[in-house]
Amino acid sequence: MINNVRERNPMPEQDRAVRLTNFNEVALGYTEADAIREAMRCLKCRKKPCTVGCPINQQIPEFIARVAEGDFEGAYEIITVRSCMPSICGRVCPQEQQCEKNCAQGVRGEAVGIGRLERFVADWHAARTAVSAPQVEKKGKKVAVIGSGPAGIACAGDLASLGYDVTVFEKLSYAGGILTYGIPQFVLPNSVVDREIETLKARGVEIVTSAPIDKNKSIDALFAEGYEAVFVGNGADVPQTPRGLDTSLTGVWSANDYLTEVNLNTENLPENIKSAKRVLVVGGGNVAVDAVRCAKRLGAETIMVYRRTLAEAPARRDEIEHTREEDIEIKELTNPVECYSKDGVLVGVKCEKMVLGEPDASGRRSPVGTGEFFDVECDNLVIATGTSYSEDVVDTTTGIDKDKWGGIATDDDGKTSRPGVFAGGDAVTGPQTVVKAMGAGKRAAVSIDQYLSAK
Repeated sequence: MINNVRERNPMPEQDRAVRLTNFNEVALGYTEADAIREAMRCLKCRKKPCTVGCPINQQIPEFIARVAEGDFEGAYEIITVRSCMPSICGRVCPQEQQCEKNCAQGVRGEAVGIGRLERFVADWHAARTAVSAPQVEKKGKKVAVIGSGPAGIACAGDLASLGYDVTVFEKLSYAGGILTYGIPQFVLPNSVVDREIETLKARGVEIVTSAPIDKNKSIDALFAEGYEAVFVGNGADVPQTPRGLDTSLTGVWSANDYLTEVNLNTENLPENIKSAKRVLVVGGGNVAVDAVRCAKRLGAETIMVYRRTLAEAPARRDEIEHTREEDIEIKELTNPVECYSKDGVLVGVKCEKMVLGEPDASGRRSPVGTGEFFDVECDNLVIATGTSYSEDVVDTTTGIDKDKWGGIATDDDGKTSRPGVFAGGDAVTGPQTVVKAMGAGKRAAVSIDQYLSAK
């Protein structure tokens, strides 16, 4: 039976007053009854527009039908044919811009909570099943994976399941990449990421941390050590800074560095983060929202500025609503242009008011300065205006071409210009969603298997 209720079942959450005192997950997840009620809202469309909107073409109506029947394990089996990290994607993917955007139920009401159901199914399975992996026949061939973010996790896991000996090289001292350092625990708990890492290890994947691939240890060196193929999934984590903002000042942070400190060094934070009184965060994406909500939980007065309006902001709608609920000031059509300092320490930021101009070729309206300025006092400035490609891997390895934007050039299957080297995720496309990076890693695993099988 289909439930034609136009509003989705609300997500249980921490009370606002309580959640501002901790870093625990805000969204608490559906109960079994919640999940069944929500699944029954699915209209079972024959053309499956939700699946068309999913970057990995997840079989959404099929898994939702199982949830509606109370067959949660059956739903999990359907989801994991195409996704290796549903507990993560269900939490952080922008479903409202992908699968839920196409949901027919959303035409006359709210779309089915596809992401919420995916998260529920994954969490239900994890709570009842120990981490394990089937034994597979080994092929006796070694593959190196650079980076332990979503693209690397997906590629390494699939290759291990095919019998390859896989080693993941992670430049930082912990595994998980941006999933660990870039997303606060109130959005994505470390325990969820840790389970994915433990699953990799159960499949026989070796993870080597504090092991950057650069001029000191290049891809050429990996081939010399006996690896027969290499997947590059090292992301795009070099901060982009707006002109005029002095990043050398004490109190000025890239969002990557700020979130890394808060997420992984909570007990020993730098003094100017810990004692900050007023924090200004620049940007309108998920990273900006994460940073400003972290600052709020650390006790600072918080302001987020964005040069467009929130209607154009790429951040997830749920996260923007949480930001508003947490009494964080948001200034739209505002662009920081200059830092004020005293003795090398940030004391404020000069901002310009903006208006939206005519749409560009993509249809997006560009912000235009008005010439009207105002000052914002602050002792921390967090810049979350995007990242670009790291050159540590491609510029220290012969034969790997870059595209005109600076990313690694690949075909649709992840092949680079150098035989045996494959790439995917943000290292190729620039910053994208977790599910897109995961899909790229899985496609590359298929391509690597075909390449090695033909040798």
